[in-house]
Amino acid sequence: MLFLVFWSNTNPRPAMAAETQEYTVKSGDSMWKIASKFQVGISEIIAANPQIKNPSLIYPGQKVSIPTLSDVKAIENKVVELVNRQRVNAGLIPLTVNWQLSRVARYKSDDMAIKGYFSHTSPTYGSPFKMMEDFGLRFSSAGENIAYGQTTPEQVMNAWMNSPGHKANILSPNFTEIGVGYSKNSSGVCYWTQMFIRP
Repeated sequence: MLFLVFWSNTNPRPAMAAETQEYTVKSGDSMWKIASKFQVGISEIIAANPQIKNPSLIYPGQKVSIPTLSDVKAIENKVVELVNRQRVNAGLIPLTVNWQLSRVARYKSDDMAIKGYFSHTSPTYGSPFKMMEDFGLRFSSAGENIAYGQTTPEQVMNAWMNSPGHKANILSPNFTEIGVGYSKNSSGVCYWTQMFIRP
């Protein structure tokens, strides 16, 4: 069952420097294991390491740059914290962060920031539901909130909580997992995406 999503009126990452850390490949590692360990997409690791000609062949001792996005993730995690505070206050179970869903939400925010649109339907990825499925996520129900222009997690959460449709997604008992994506365009305008699912 899919829930209708609501509008808000209010691939390199735009206007953000790439943060990386170095990782030394260990015996038994694969790109997938490294991606899971650092909760980052394989494609992002490949893009950060053009010196690796065949990502299927990595060797112990090899140095790999891992995009960390620590500043971005801190902002996204603050949104999750505020969501769960609202849910607990309403007597609901907190949502679990799904890092892969956050990655999809971040791609959506990046896409809006880079291409200058504001819509649940992406010219790149299609609907939120198609996008989640194309990234390998499976769900029995799903929803999305988007916003732009707010500069802090508190501001965007206030905007969403003052919109009945967005608030309904945040406080829905049908969802169990959340992903949050934050991006900023070259003019400094912030774009926000919340994605919700129940597997």
